[in-house]
Amino acid sequence: MNGPRAGGSGLLRCAVLDDYQEAATTLADWGPVAGRVEVVTFADHLSDEDRLAARLTDFDIVVTLRERLPFPASLFDRLPRLALLVASGMRNSVIDYAAAARNGVTVCGTASSGTPPVELTWALLLGLARGIVPENTALRTGGPWQSTLGADLHGRRLGLLGLGRIGSRVARVGLAFGMDVVAWSRNLTDERAAEVGVRRAGSKEELLAGSDFVSVHLALGDRTRGLIGAPELALMRPTAYLVNTSRAAIVDQDALLDALHAGRIAGAGLDVFDTEPLPEDHPLRTAPRLLATPHLGYVTRANYATYYGEAVEDIAAFLDGSPVRVLP
Repeated sequence: MNGPRAGGSGLLRCAVLDDYQEAATTLADWGPVAGRVEVVTFADHLSDEDRLAARLTDFDIVVTLRERLPFPASLFDRLPRLALLVASGMRNSVIDYAAAARNGVTVCGTASSGTPPVELTWALLLGLARGIVPENTALRTGGPWQSTLGADLHGRRLGLLGLGRIGSRVARVGLAFGMDVVAWSRNLTDERAAEVGVRRAGSKEELLAGSDFVSVHLALGDRTRGLIGAPELALMRPTAYLVNTSRAAIVDQDALLDALHAGRIAGAGLDVFDTEPLPEDHPLRTAPRLLATPHLGYVTRANYATYYGEAVEDIAAFLDGSPVRVLP
């Protein structure tokens, strides 16, 4: 079984990974573990397991954001010094919990607000509907004064795949815009839909065929992986838009690229990708009719303050022998 071991400095070593904005030490007070833990932040991303294992070999504690980095058994087996892994959020599909337990690693989570992804969903949807990016680019570069015709929201149908914590909030915003909101998931009931003030679609196919905007808000699992493929995209209207701020694997990426290039749908808004960070030569970077953001759904000041603040709490509690927010 692993246990925290002090390094040559007498301090335990904590690696904070993928701190792109260098926010970990500015948005949280690490005072509660001062004198016990040496904190080292990394602003780059290592997807290669060999390089990642080499980087982490001298660390007792690792803090990782959401599901940016997988922690499979092969990685745990190469980190004999690791004793605590803190991952933001309370659900993580890329951590092998059995391997963590086998290697004596405690895994803890943090709270995560559902508000930021709701807001980003609407940023993408509105950006697509009103051509914000091409119009802004034209204005700033001496291009044409008005070149697009915006798509109306009021009176149009918003189809939601998933009506959980995030989907229900997206629904209420749609209702405020005067949209006709329908929702579908395998377990959705008429009663649950009515609680949110929307209608339940009879099937996934009915929702896709009848909606002007489709937004994905489902958890990734065996039943949702590849849920939207070429046959489903073919059901959508050529004037319809698809937004995915949930999980990339729910929508078949190649099928979506084909639909965008062929103009079979009006456009798509994406915040999640099969490979992240997205390679510089990836075809999605140059796809037509696409508004994309680099997985910003949960990236807000308040959410990061919660992530890192509770990561400090997790570390302090672990060092005191009473771990909190233990996963899974």
